[in-house]
Amino acid sequence: MNIKMDKIEELLSTLKKKEDEKQKNTVLWVLAIIGAVAAIAGIAFAVYRFFAPDYLEDFEEDFDDDFDDYFEDEEE
Repeated sequence: MNIKMDKIEELLSTLKKKEDEKQKNTVLWVLAIIGAVAAIAGIAFAVYRFFAPDYLEDFEEDFDDDFDDYFEDEEE
């Protein structure tokens, strides 16, 4: 009778370990997917920044030209 109880407890502990392992695997997969999505988003943003034109540079050049013209008009 005691041997049967030991076997049942052993089986229950084995099942519990497997269940805990499944939960750990699920968490690991979720974190891996989140990491992959974040990496892809980071790469996409880097590519966008690399290929996007810099509009501020053009604005500053136009502003400098207008600013110089203003002072040239005053000197005359």
